[in-house]
Amino acid sequence: MAFINARGRTQSSLSDINVTPFVDVVLVLLVIFMITAPVLQSGVEVAVPKTRTVKEISEERLVISIDRQQRVYLGNDAININQIGARLREKIRDPERQSIYLRADENVPFGAFATVMDAVKQAGISNVSIVTEPIQTHGR
Repeated sequence: MAFINARGRTQSSLSDINVTPFVDVVLVLLVIFMITAPVLQSGVEVAVPKTRTVKEISEERLVISIDRQQRVYLGNDAININQIGARLREKIRDPERQSIYLRADENVPFGAFATVMDAVKQAGISNVSIVTEPIQTHGR
């Protein structure tokens, strides 16, 4: 904004701030976060079995996953099957009340699933929820 002073000279005000560079930086950061957010949310890929009854997950719990190659994960970290009990005891304060989720690929043999369940039970955890996916109906 320009104005004329007492001597008749034109002066400009220093109170105007150019926000265009600020908007450019904010938009670039927004694009960067939009691109990287899906990458950060990647986890263990498991095709869980489909069932008719599925209970909604209501709270955050520990998740043990078994993928198609029968690798076992605690959260997103790969773990040896023999270390499950010790790691669960480290992470869980009250094993009798704490519950965990168990995600297993639908192609995992029952023997591998039973071995993991046995390790969880030996850690003192009796409340285990098995994660499934709802069956999609196309008629509705």
